[in-house]
Amino acid sequence: MNNLKKVGLTALASSLVATSVYAGEMSVAGSASFTMENYSGTDGGKSLSMGNQLTFTGGGEMDNGMNVSLSFILDQADNAGVADGPFDSHSIAVGSDAMGTITFAGEGASSAQNTVDTTAAGDIWDHTAWGYTNPTNADAQNTLRWTLPSMVDGLAADISYAGSAAGVEATIGYALTYTGVEGLSLTYGKGERGATASKADIETLKASFAFGPVTAAMSINDYKNDAASEANEEQTSYMVTYAVTDELSASFGSETVETVGGTDEEFDRIKVAYTTGGLTLSASKSNADNVDGGSSTEQSHWDLGLSFAF
Repeated sequence: MNNLKKVGLTALASSLVATSVYAGEMSVAGSASFTMENYSGTDGGKSLSMGNQLTFTGGGEMDNGMNVSLSFILDQADNAGVADGPFDSHSIAVGSDAMGTITFAGEGASSAQNTVDTTAAGDIWDHTAWGYTNPTNADAQNTLRWTLPSMVDGLAADISYAGSAAGVEATIGYALTYTGVEGLSLTYGKGERGATASKADIETLKASFAFGPVTAAMSINDYKNDAASEANEEQTSYMVTYAVTDELSASFGSETVETVGGTDEEFDRIKVAYTTGGLTLSASKSNADNVDGGSSTEQSHWDLGLSFAF
């Protein structure tokens, strides 16, 4: 009888050890930055700022071969003054080679189209004090996104569904990216902005090609709104980047925002960046014309930045 007890306990201990092989692991990655910048043509003047973020990720492989992972971001500057305070985007993902990956995001989610609508020049308008707001950028909560398994070499496909909420209708989006030719990337995205009072259809087209040390990129974001009170808009953008060395690069980018019956807003930026290890030192100079559709409104901006990834 004692021998049977010993055998049973040994088997139980062995099963616990075997189960621990499938236990998930947690990791933390972080970033921090310091920026000095100056605006002219606005009331901004010179300013100093910092950024900081910690991303907690965890997950593991289950007995059935599926992978489960959780992501949670701690960002002190995000959601300031809101009940959830410094806590930012969080999501859970389940996937396998056969089914692809399904991600449910409780906050900070983007539709499949929204994940690819950054302009070729990097949203110059969004890194300034200038008044333009991209109507396609509408982060949502409670969004389901499915990254399909690979069906064609070099082709990635995403589909998303965002649920309805007060004043917001449910929306569907998708994005296709082809990288099957060396140096070439082609992207097409289509989605909706689900505001009940101003529902809109959005399309994104992007292309980039790298040849030697030079990379050229272009993009178009087309925004068509059903509401007469909001004008349709089109963003066109391009950027050329030259890699001087593996660590040093220089780029020039341009963006134009066209509105129906309005004056085109124009933005451009020249930027130099040096990266070594997890440290990046950058400097940029930006200009804006016809801000908010005003033909005589001109602004400029420069910044010096130091960022760390760890």
